[in-house]
Amino acid sequence: MAKLIITAALTGAEVGKAQQPALPITPEEIGIAAAECVAAGAAIVHLHGRLADGTPTQDAAVYRQIIEAVRSRCDAIVQVSTGGAVGMTAAERLAPVTLRPEMATLSMGSVNFGNDVFLNAPADMQAFAKAITASGAKAELEIFDAGMMATAKRWLQKGLLAAPAHFDFVLGVPGAMPGTPEALMYLVQQLPEGATWTVAGIGPAQLTLGTMAIALGGHVRVGFEDNIFFRKGELATSNAQLVQRIADVGRLAERPPATPDEARILLGLPRLSR
Repeated sequence: MAKLIITAALTGAEVGKAQQPALPITPEEIGIAAAECVAAGAAIVHLHGRLADGTPTQDAAVYRQIIEAVRSRCDAIVQVSTGGAVGMTAAERLAPVTLRPEMATLSMGSVNFGNDVFLNAPADMQAFAKAITASGAKAELEIFDAGMMATAKRWLQKGLLAAPAHFDFVLGVPGAMPGTPEALMYLVQQLPEGATWTVAGIGPAQLTLGTMAIALGGHVRVGFEDNIFFRKGELATSNAQLVQRIADVGRLAERPPATPDEARILLGLPRLSR
């Protein structure tokens, strides 16, 4: 099987420093965390913006500072979020794509998200898809529920999304598909030919589903956006600690972590000009 692509979701939009003191917030903190994660085995860094007080933001100027901080320290594949935070407008969420990142997320539908609703109207999704394609970025199709997989396949058949697609199965969000082996197996069985995929298990599902993905030939996302604990009751000391653990599992399964440039080849991305 191919080498393991590890994505480090460093910050997210929901976790605060009160919950996880090691959460990177500022561009410098995110840049340092990204470099630590690459050294531990990550190939992709999934980025969210925060203001100095920790408030989520999709401001392109903030993302520009974050991307510069990352690229000055490591050669990670930069993947920006277009999910942002619940309640943001579509225009707000799309702003980081103007910076021409290598990858950008594209959520494939609306879903209950804890006590909130993560709204993705079809017209907005189509606008996001067009903007991501126009920027030259590769879309990562975010799948929170089974109906989103059917939508993605339908859009691929219509040519509204570029193939081969790369999927991220986000499992364990309250209100969406559970973080169970059965849920992951169902989604894997629905994959279109030639697709690549990653799993992002929420909370305690991160290690379980990550290990399962390694055995199935998929890839893994870890990090504080999805899980702040190393084990039950014990906070992780850094994003890199979570990357290191899944990299070690991959090596034991004869799937060592891909370098950023190896991941670019696996995902069909051009080499990063230096």
